[in-house]
Amino acid sequence: MSELLVDFITSLDGCASGEGWPGFWGLEGPEYLAWLGEQPEVTYLMGANTYRLMSGFAAGEVPKGQDEFRPEEEASVDELTQASKVVFSSSLEEPLTWANSTLVRDDAVEAVRAMKSSDSGLLSTIGSLSLSRSLLRAGLVDRFRVVMFPVITGATGAERIYDGYPDVALEMTEHRTFDGRIQLVEYRPRVLDHPPLGTPA
Repeated sequence: MSELLVDFITSLDGCASGEGWPGFWGLEGPEYLAWLGEQPEVTYLMGANTYRLMSGFAAGEVPKGQDEFRPEEEASVDELTQASKVVFSSSLEEPLTWANSTLVRDDAVEAVRAMKSSDSGLLSTIGSLSLSRSLLRAGLVDRFRVVMFPVITGATGAERIYDGYPDVALEMTEHRTFDGRIQLVEYRPRVLDHPPLGTPA
């Protein structure tokens, strides 16, 4: 059975992006970039909004507020283009123009459940806040990873990740600091029906 990883890159206050900020908030460093390059092959899962955004970058559309891509951003988009991608959408039309992308119109939760059962390798979300939330609520997420960059985007932050989430207990399985400033935390999540009773032992 394959594993499902929900993977987020965030500001300290839990935003996935910020108006006017470059990719990685402009704070990626050599240790973090090297770690990205060492990641195993995955099949990426995404919704229509993330597909439209990322496929636009792959086609040469530069993020708002930038004149051009930085080399680190170009490399990240190129790697995504080469990777296998599954896109869940009822609004997109076939054929999808971004290379190695498959459109699925079925219910995302049931489709991912079937993908996990078929042992299709490591699955990972990218962006796609509502999709990630739905998969977590359904109990399908095996690993929940967040890489936090040292900024608070109180004035410009967008895409608040945890709005609408259930209560979730998190068992830490890994943590690491990159370049003396970027913090990775990874957990095994467990969705709660109610807050736990009593205090931790």
